[in-house]
Amino acid sequence: MIEWIWPWVFLLTPLPWLVRRAIPPASNQEPALRAPFFSEWQQMGGGQAGRSRQEGTLPLISLWLIWLLLLTAAARPQWIGEPIELPNSGRDLMLAVDISGSMRIEDMQINQTLVQRVDAVKQVGAQFIGRRAGDRLGLILFGSNAYVQSPLSFDTATVERFLLEAQIGFAGSETAIGDAIGLAVKRLKERPSESRVLILLTDGQDTASSVKPLDAARLAADLGIRIYTIGIGADSLTLPGLFGSSFGSRQVNPSAELDEAGLKEIASITGGEYFRARNPQELITIYELLDELEPVEQATTTYRPRQALSYLPLLGALLLSFLLALRHCVRALNWNAATGKRRPQGDN
Repeated sequence: MIEWIWPWVFLLTPLPWLVRRAIPPASNQEPALRAPFFSEWQQMGGGQAGRSRQEGTLPLISLWLIWLLLLTAAARPQWIGEPIELPNSGRDLMLAVDISGSMRIEDMQINQTLVQRVDAVKQVGAQFIGRRAGDRLGLILFGSNAYVQSPLSFDTATVERFLLEAQIGFAGSETAIGDAIGLAVKRLKERPSESRVLILLTDGQDTASSVKPLDAARLAADLGIRIYTIGIGADSLTLPGLFGSSFGSRQVNPSAELDEAGLKEIASITGGEYFRARNPQELITIYELLDELEPVEQATTTYRPRQALSYLPLLGALLLSFLLALRHCVRALNWNAATGKRRPQGDN
């Protein structure tokens, strides 16, 4: 349907008629121009007088149509489409990802190939972000320092791109878990309490924070922010032996520095959960479980698309104006041609 934003503009419709009625016509009867050969012009125009009076109504009608079209455009018509329901989960979810130096360790297997931990986190995390339609997402990257790479936003595509572009070393080589939690609390504290969630992924222990992780977790708990922690890294890794062969190879635990006890306590204090991701498959399962743990659905938002239509009457007024100007030019050319034919032979 069509909706008018300023319908009162149509009250100005009789304005040109009122102006013409209110302003008296010019009363000066003195000739404004002394023209030679006036009698010949009068004879030439006598045959066209009737037609001119008849054609005089066409420009008047066109001018009124232009005026009405301009008023229609000024009234700002809009086409209102059918209602569209948009999902609105009401979740504000901040993702904090560790990009410290230890995330370079190649102990995550994808397609029979060992890849760096950070690559597995980015690949699986991007899929998780892509499924959060209707959620407001943010991204924090932390190493020696914590930075907000993307504030809370419905633009999940941009958050996903920022995660995929993250590189080890951007935030330093150490691990500041407490600072990452504190920064997330700062960003989430103004949001509704039922929807504030932080997902923290790390492969180590806090080594660089100015705020202790447990103190930051208690502050988050006081503000009603839930924290889900994820420990990244395999339990065992085979190091090759002499010249890359199996001779002299040994098994090591690449996740020896992972502070599982601390991550569990952080999750427990805030009412969240701790998860262990030893490989990308477990990380995928964790993200699917998080989708189930945070299903807070609120009422859907109704949206009706709007399309401005003012350009249509403006185009109509412009076209009519062009036709009137063209008609005037054609009549002027015809007049000049006619007067040229009737001009006396001796005139140059």
